[in-house]
Amino acid sequence: MALRFGDKVSTAATDYGTVLLDERSGQYWELNPTASLIVTTLLAGGDETAAADALLAEFGIDRTRAEQDVATLVEELRASGLAA
Repeated sequence: MALRFGDKVSTAATDYGTVLLDERSGQYWELNPTASLIVTTLLAGGDETAAADALLAEFGIDRTRAEQDVATLVEELRASGLAA
């Protein structure tokens, strides 16, 4: 499933990943390059499998780890209220 951030979430790419700002609370979230790649893939309309595939291609990790990383990040973003 593709990812969508709420209208009160701003994103900014940095040299070290991506920063998210929850404008409702003023809380910043700093995403490392792995999480940034996941978010970029999902925001572009890719599903979780596509995000895991992107991790495999970019970082050479095993599929189980890639799928776990994607699922964990998506769960945390949704639980925080940043993403739908």
